Amino acid sequence: MIRERNGDGGDEAPAADLHLHTTASDGVLTVPEVPAAATAGGVDVVAVTDHDRIHPDLDAPVTERDGVTVIRGVELRVEAAEQRLDLLGYGVRDTPRVREVTERIQADRKERGREIVERVESHLGVSLDVELREGIGRPNIARAVEESDAPYDYAGAFEHLIGNDGPCYVERYVPAFEEGVEALRDACAVIGLAHPFRYPDPEAALGRAAELDAVERFYPYGGAAAERADTGLVERVAAEHDLLLTGGSDAHDRTLGVAGPPRDAFEAFAARVPSV
Repeated sequence: MIRERNGDGGDEAPAADLHLHTTASDGVLTVPEVPAAATAGGVDVVAVTDHDRIHPDLDAPVTERDGVTVIRGVELRVEAAEQRLDLLGYGVRDTPRVREVTERIQADRKERGREIVERVESHLGVSLDVELREGIGRPNIARAVEESDAPYDYAGAFEHLIGNDGPCYVERYVPAFEEGVEALRDACAVIGLAHPFRYPDPEAALGRAAELDAVERFYPYGGAAAERADTGLVERVAAEHDLLLTGGSDAHDRTLGVAGPPRDAFEAFAARVPSV
């Protein structure tokens, strides 16, 4: 059974939330709002892991804001031979290699966003109020659909319009697994595999984790992924390959602290990330 707190059936409260999104990608929190949200969620360490982008308002790999430690991170989607995966980089330094990869992705994201918006507007005969900026993702467009005259809410926008099989879907550029790992390896203190049970083939995903530093063990899975989430398997893979156990809420809203590593796992992670 997957419990609401810490997303894994465990009773120990998270010591940190190491997976959240802001307005720099497809979340709703701004960086100045993160400390209050963290405090409300019962954590005093968070990692800002926006999609394919290092937050421009975080000026160091680790900072402190209003008593909350904020780790600069990134969630980078990559293309492995088996499937697409999401990598979480922590304590990111602004290196030329990681900047090159993320800037290339962001340029494609803006163009892709423009094409999706045009398709939705043409398909439905509506006008969407959405900023075509760096970090734009389908959730931004889904929110704009919900706020427009279209007959769909946020979930309906994905189901009927912009989901992977939808009439307004547009493919986007994704770097190869090896390229992504190389860029992050040069820039990050820790690289981990995000939410292994959200992929079509979790075992293949966990096989890729063996090439990284960490795996997301504490995560609030929902739906079919919750039913197949085998935390014991994650722990066995982590033990076999000496991987850190991370976790977080994957918040795109204002609710933090839903999931994250308990104290022991967090302390092992913090020992690898300077100044945490």
